[in-house]
Amino acid sequence: MKNYIFYFLLLLFLSLHSSTTISAQNYKPTFSLTKKTTHKIKKDQTYSFGYLKVPENRQNPNSKMIELPVYIFKSRGKNPKPDPIIYTVGGPGSTTMPSAQYMNYYQYLDDRDFILIEQRGNYYAKPHLVCPEWEEAVYQSNLPDFDPAKTDALFKKAVQTCRDRLVKKGIDLNGYNTNEIAADINDLVKILEIEQYNLLTISYSTKIAQVLMRDYPERIRSVVMDSPLPLEVQYDEESVQNLLEKLGKLLDDCLADPACAMAYPNIKERFLTYLTAKTKSPLKVTVEHPTTQQPATFYLKGRDLITVFTSASTNELMNVPFEINKLLKGDLTSVKLYLSKLFQQPSKGDGRGMRLSVWCAEETPFNNQEIITNETTKYPEVIGLSPSTIDEQICNIWNVQKVADIENQAVISDLPVLLISGGYDYLTPAKWAEAMTKNLSNSHHIIFPTWGHTLTTNWGDNCAMQAANDFFNQPNQLPKPICLENKIKPIFKIE
Repeated sequence: MKNYIFYFLLLLFLSLHSSTTISAQNYKPTFSLTKKTTHKIKKDQTYSFGYLKVPENRQNPNSKMIELPVYIFKSRGKNPKPDPIIYTVGGPGSTTMPSAQYMNYYQYLDDRDFILIEQRGNYYAKPHLVCPEWEEAVYQSNLPDFDPAKTDALFKKAVQTCRDRLVKKGIDLNGYNTNEIAADINDLVKILEIEQYNLLTISYSTKIAQVLMRDYPERIRSVVMDSPLPLEVQYDEESVQNLLEKLGKLLDDCLADPACAMAYPNIKERFLTYLTAKTKSPLKVTVEHPTTQQPATFYLKGRDLITVFTSASTNELMNVPFEINKLLKGDLTSVKLYLSKLFQQPSKGDGRGMRLSVWCAEETPFNNQEIITNETTKYPEVIGLSPSTIDEQICNIWNVQKVADIENQAVISDLPVLLISGGYDYLTPAKWAEAMTKNLSNSHHIIFPTWGHTLTTNWGDNCAMQAANDFFNQPNQLPKPICLENKIKPIFKIE
């Protein structure tokens, strides 16, 4: 398994569209309603659906217009509050639109309207920056008979092919970044004549919230950032360190719990030693190909086996010591199940092109490549696990303009903000959110000690959603949901 799979996000399908050219300098955004929606909505939901039409690149006076789908769900409350919530998800490259099917689960609608907007370039936007070439490269590179020496060439060819195809369709890749998305939301607010609104953002889209707070603060009433990614953080430079820190924290918590410590004695040291040993002498695992029924052999190093932790959802985190103990005892059941999924053919649609444009304009250019190189070999447990989400060489091929330095600087604001973090979140660790509070003078920070990434979308437990909704109702005080009391102490699975 190459470490591209570590950062790979499962995305959805859509085809590309284009439209007419007008002057971006004199544009007027439009919003057109339509009955043809992206998803089937439950009959008891009152909503409208349409497309926001904006320039692809506001810096280009000859930019064409693009279209972004928008749902406006009406509150189910008898006396709804006048300030709606605008919601968009993370990635970059993930689609917001599937959330429209599950509005009955969203507590926010009890109090106010709820608006979903698709980020430009994503699955249901027009155009959609699909890169099936990249997903095929991920698939090929993870097959057991793939030559690792050909990895770089494989991905370079994939990204070049994708870029050439999109550019040939007339797509301006420089138009797909956080600044443009923030401007899209600001245009939507103005065209819908919303006097005040609230923002609900998760992971990458918390960067969109920060840009909106900085550049268009006038109509923002309050902001919730779930799993915040600060503008000023060099994500790639810290990613491997954060991963090992959070794994260590979880295993330390296990050892601090009498039952867990008794069931899995010295598990932290044993697992880290195991990862180091397998990095030097890979674990041989043979699985049956689900289609051909022929045996396929993988050789797994520490960087691959750490997926015992990284692939766990919030609801699975308490099982991690149990799963690690299985692995240490030679039980490869879970490992084989994970490997069998690598034979599944990749999807032919995703938001990879949008992800490449955002990361190559806003993150990779600010990286210290010496730090990146050192991080790749610094930790004996996971040597070879590159901290780079998108490699510099890949970004050179994608060839988008670097954003201004201000996009890598902290936002200072006195708007009401709630930051929500998971104690075991290695992607956007709580320490980042805590640092943000120094520049956000009217902010509050809640940590769910036993949870991971993107807490408000934990469908198995709506406690973080409740905290967010409480904050929207009273944005100048720290929410204290009773349910949080049960999230303080980890309860590990014991065999």
